[in-house]
Amino acid sequence: MDSFAATQRRSAEVAAAVAEQPGSFRVLTGERPTGPLHLGHYFGTILKRVRLQRAGVETFLVLADYQVITDRDTTANVQQNVHGAVLDYLAAGMDPVGTTIFTHSAVPALNQLLIPFLSLVTEAELHRNPTVKAELAASGRALSALLLTYPVHQAADIFFCKGNLVPVGKDNLPHVEMTRLIARRFNERYSPVFPEPEALITSTPEVLGLDGRKMSKSYGNAIALSMTADETVAVIRQTVTDSIRRTTFDPALRPGVSALLSVAALCLDVEPQVLADEIGDGGSRVLKERAASAVNDFLAPHRERRRELARDGDLVRAALRRGNEHANVVAESTLSEVRDAMGTIY
Repeated sequence: MDSFAATQRRSAEVAAAVAEQPGSFRVLTGERPTGPLHLGHYFGTILKRVRLQRAGVETFLVLADYQVITDRDTTANVQQNVHGAVLDYLAAGMDPVGTTIFTHSAVPALNQLLIPFLSLVTEAELHRNPTVKAELAASGRALSALLLTYPVHQAADIFFCKGNLVPVGKDNLPHVEMTRLIARRFNERYSPVFPEPEALITSTPEVLGLDGRKMSKSYGNAIALSMTADETVAVIRQTVTDSIRRTTFDPALRPGVSALLSVAALCLDVEPQVLADEIGDGGSRVLKERAASAVNDFLAPHRERRRELARDGDLVRAALRRGNEHANVVAESTLSEVRDAMGTIY
């Protein structure tokens, strides 16, 4: 508790510094393009990324296509998922000029940083990493070398651009600590090259999926940002509720009902219990109608911007070309520093 309290205090100091001098910070953020982005992404990360960018923090956003195969055997639909994610970012307000949007596979120098970084951590440290444990439990597969070294890949993403700020939830703080550890060990073994990134602890509302579990592409319980209004109505109608007519918010005993209340309440900016009281004895039909209406009304502006952007067939490709070119320049520069520090320039 004392350790987390100290981390919270430091995070508050970092937040104040970001507000005062945003140009002093560089952030790396992103995700694996394993499926369409959904409401959980929107409330959990996208809005925060847009705020940081607008505040003046230099932002790099990676679509980690290589990491798609961390816990699966195929890269099917990865190109479609990458393009869809870029559309959602742009529709949400990300600026492809001010923000570097790029893909893992297009930046060889970034991935080459893995080799020296892997020598700086032990197998035991990787096995203890909560990110590895969580991903392994979610995948239901044997532990692959790619999954085991996943935290080092994430560190390389941050270090290729010398990111010094990591927006992160409480559960992912060990990832930041691993990244800081790698920076310290590299700097001590060779010479000071990398900053130790600071954690900016973010409070993220838990967005329940339509089955009561956390909204996730893997669970198939998500409301995608790219859905049409009719598709949204259809998936909400299919949500399993129960036969109790009175609407109450009880995630443990009424997961389906509570999931719909949670999603609708987020979109309406009210508490789930307040919405439950309003619906009262309306039953599941009224609940589903209210939920579908709330989601569709909330997402209507985003979806309209997305449709407008999609009419320009080259917009996404141009954003990725620009981002990949800049990311390569940055990565090559960092890799040259690393090779110089290690004495491997010939």
